[in-house]
Amino acid sequence: MAEVHHRGDITSHPDVDEMRARYARVLGGRDVVLMDAPVFLIGLYCAVSPWVVHFTTNQSFLVVHNVIIGIAIGLLALGFTVTPARMYGLSWAMSAIGVWLIISPWIVGTNPDAGVIANNAVLGGLTVALGLLCAAAAAKAKSSPRASA
Repeated sequence: MAEVHHRGDITSHPDVDEMRARYARVLGGRDVVLMDAPVFLIGLYCAVSPWVVHFTTNQSFLVVHNVIIGIAIGLLALGFTVTPARMYGLSWAMSAIGVWLIISPWIVGTNPDAGVIANNAVLGGLTVALGLLCAAAAAKAKSSPRASA
């Protein structure tokens, strides 16, 4: 049976610097973990919004558009959750998607009514806001001394 010695002090361990750096890397990208779920919920709602707002019959191109954009936002949220250190650089893309959502009723749709415009404007505004928050948090995490340790 192997003898295991438990020491109270780890500072003398030969890999202590590497362990600290790894610990800092693992925790470095999780500053915006609270934004992953709202981003996913926005994507989910965007995908089902044509049926919620009832514009499936008169805005067929916008229905397909909102489903595709909703899936894209949901995939971004999934990426933020699974590989945050790599994906938070795409926060700016989420903001661009939000701006596109705001203007898309007039470009993709045909004679959109107030409900369709309000739906996409609110979704787009929330997407832009969360994208900017994620980008700011990612920039903060990248410049913090903890991330570079």
